[in-house]
Amino acid sequence: MSDNPTVTPPYPPADAANPEPTPLRRRPVQRRSAKRVERMLDAGAELLDEVGYESLTTTMIAKRAGVAVGSLYQFFPDKRAVVQALTQRNLERFVAAVNDRLNSLGPEHWWDVVDSLLDIYLRMHREVPGFSQVHFGDAVDLRLLDDRRTNNRVVSDALADLLTRHIALSAEEVALPISIAVEAADGLLTLAFRVDPQGAPDVIAETKTLIKGYLASKFGE
Repeated sequence: MSDNPTVTPPYPPADAANPEPTPLRRRPVQRRSAKRVERMLDAGAELLDEVGYESLTTTMIAKRAGVAVGSLYQFFPDKRAVVQALTQRNLERFVAAVNDRLNSLGPEHWWDVVDSLLDIYLRMHREVPGFSQVHFGDAVDLRLLDDRRTNNRVVSDALADLLTRHIALSAEEVALPISIAVEAADGLLTLAFRVDPQGAPDVIAETKTLIKGYLASKFGE
């Protein structure tokens, strides 16, 4: 009998932030296996920064994680599945950070909410390994997170779900404006990082102004 207790896997059931079952072939049910999978994801993230998605291989991931390739294949069928799981993990962390920020703000501080959303994304882009290469999956597949919805739609649905818990608006009222804001911000922040690897400050400032003005026109200031 293993001395590793059964634990809850670090991959929650499908929901707005994690829309469909994990790409794992099987879920790790022991602490040792769960930690091994996390090492694989961390290794994949580091290598994305170093070599990019196209040059990434499962052999490289396994070697960096300190596991046999066969061990990696027990959980992931290919490198796409590794990056998909990594992207899901990033989205979960993003949504959790946004939720923490919303919990600390009153509903009247709309400007601060918008700033916080964008600042969390910018911090992840600059600091989280691999994030700048795949963001929320578009660099790999426009439907990496969920084959029924675009990656941006998955993100906007998750944010809309969060916002309806904090502001007195229905899901129907929030869904379209948040979706448009996410698409606009995605395009403008892509421009910001194309101009400057750290994100052009003037473009970021203009992005915040645009998104705030648009959402204020829909939800009020």
